Amino acid sequence: MAPPLILASSSPRRRDLLSQLGLVAESIAPAIDELRLPRETPGRYARRMALSKARAVDSRVSDQTAILIAADTVIALDGDILGKPRDESDAVRMLSRLSGREHSVFSAVAVGRVGGSFACKLAETRVWLRATTRSEREAYWATGEPGDKAGGYAIQGLGAAFVERIEGNYPTVVGLPLFEMLMLLAAHGVTVPAAAD
Repeated sequence: MAPPLILASSSPRRRDLLSQLGLVAESIAPAIDELRLPRETPGRYARRMALSKARAVDSRVSDQTAILIAADTVIALDGDILGKPRDESDAVRMLSRLSGREHSVFSAVAVGRVGGSFACKLAETRVWLRATTRSEREAYWATGEPGDKAGGYAIQGLGAAFVERIEGNYPTVVGLPLFEMLMLLAAHGVTVPAAAD
C-alpha cells in the first residue's frame, strides 16, 4: 500500500498538479520566515525555503509512514526576486520590468519521510513575456488574478496571454517541478498510477 502523502502548501495550483498525476495529498500550510539572506541567489533561496517548509510541517505530523512534499517557487530578474505584489502599483511595476524580457523561474522541491531527512532538487525554467502596455497591465490587475502570484502573473491563467515562450518545464513555472518531484518520490517507492506496474 502506498504511503500517505502530505503537501506542505495551501496552494491549489500545487494540489492540481498532484491530482493530474493521480496523487492525493493532505495539505498543511507551513509557517516560516521567508526573509532572503544577504547575497543569497534565487536558486539557493528557493531550495532553503522548500526545505524550511518541509521541516516546519514535519514537526506537526505524527504519522511516520507519511511522505512529505514541500516546494518553493521564485521569479528572478537581474538577480532580484519578484515576490507577490503588495498592491496595483507594485504589480504594474513588476509587469513593466518583465515586459518584453526573459526571466527565470526557480522551483525547488523537497521530499522525505516524516521524521527523517529531506532530499531537495531545483529546476529552472526560462520565460519570455511579450511587450505589454500599461493599460494591459492595469486591466490584468483588475481581473484579480495577479494579486497573490509571484511576479504578478499566472502562466496557468489569464497571464498566459503575456507569455511568448518558455524554455524548460511548464509545471516548474506553475509552482511544482513534477519531474524532479517524481524522482524524489520514487526513492520512497511512490510512483504515479500511470507508471505503476
